[in-house]
Amino acid sequence: MSDFDLIAKLEARQDARTDIELLRGAIGCESVTGNEGHFVDFLMSEMTQIGLKPASGDFLPDRPNTWGARVGTTDGPNLMFVGHTDTVHVRGWAEHWKGQPQEDPFSAPVIDNEIWGRGACDLKAGICSALAALRLLDTVGMQLAGTVSFAFIGDEESGEPNTGVSAGAKDLVKRIVTGEIAKPDFAVYVEPTKLDVYTAQIGFFIAEISITGKSAYFGTPQDGVDALKATHQLLTALWQHAEELAQGPTHPLVGASDILVTKINGGGYIAVPGECELSLIRKLRPGENLDEAVAQFEAVVKGVAFDDGISFDITYPAGRDHRFGGSPVEIDPDHPAAKSLAKCVTEVRGATAEIGGAPYWSESPFLVNEIGCPTVYCAPGDISIAHTFEERVAVSEYLAGVRAFALFIARFCGTKTESTNSNGGNQ
Repeated sequence: MSDFDLIAKLEARQDARTDIELLRGAIGCESVTGNEGHFVDFLMSEMTQIGLKPASGDFLPDRPNTWGARVGTTDGPNLMFVGHTDTVHVRGWAEHWKGQPQEDPFSAPVIDNEIWGRGACDLKAGICSALAALRLLDTVGMQLAGTVSFAFIGDEESGEPNTGVSAGAKDLVKRIVTGEIAKPDFAVYVEPTKLDVYTAQIGFFIAEISITGKSAYFGTPQDGVDALKATHQLLTALWQHAEELAQGPTHPLVGASDILVTKINGGGYIAVPGECELSLIRKLRPGENLDEAVAQFEAVVKGVAFDDGISFDITYPAGRDHRFGGSPVEIDPDHPAAKSLAKCVTEVRGATAEIGGAPYWSESPFLVNEIGCPTVYCAPGDISIAHTFEERVAVSEYLAGVRAFALFIARFCGTKTESTNSNGGNQ
């Protein structure tokens, strides 16, 4: 079957209603970080239906990952789709949409050809696109020469107490290293990219700084040491540091490094402020070293000429693949598989898929750095509306993602045409 014939057949044989209901069912499984199990049960049922023989294992008590594979007919390459099962919280969602079709964040209404709900784009559309792609290949009668595998992992998102440290990704890598799960040759992590292909991503660390002085009655300020004044001095130094980073080296796909103060809390009632706290996030471009970036930041803090009596403490609460945070990472933007995936998207939707860089951090460093697997991000959805009350995904983009992934699986793994192959398993 020619590529042209396959693309036409994928479009003709796609069951849009079933694909849409798959995503709506996935959104309907509430899986806020820490509560991934219900969604994992849903995924294992879907994976069983398409012959993946899924397995699961807890990365923390009562918090499972799941994985499965369609082993090819030959010793061909192994393509893995990876995605996180957890979403961010829905606090305030129902109040925001009170009386509207979107009021229930898990009802997945279709409004103006968009599917709404928590997790719609981040990243259940990506997970469902990958699973539906394999089912579509079965429908058109394609048997894979290589292996296509899937791993769905928890604990990627932040925001819930004692969670969000990539415990699921760490468990996946451990199982690959020990041979329990076969090592992939290439991976697609299905974070939303609007179906562009991201070969690079930023790194980050989050720092929380506590500044301590001495409180005193407002009428006798000379008896205190003003922590808020010290915070002002620190902010001035940090914003100067941010300007220097912005004017420094840039990466062609993710731009310059940056530092952003995200929260300040301090002061008291008619008294000299004795304590103040602030939080910040530092963006790293690929090629930067996390330890060096932290040392540079700490030098800025220690270089502030605080008044006597001021002390400070710095903590780093968001360790991921690194004790301070998450590493930046990139693969060659000309990697053949990355370019092939972009070509598949372009051919399916008739608009060019760009090779780009992710303005976010996700878990590809675990795959790239720890098991040496080239990894890209690609999936339907717009990251700019993830985590918001506006989270949704366009039906047309989602369905195009299904076909693009099907075409890429066929090209990467190689195929053998079967006269009939409708039950989802190898013939």
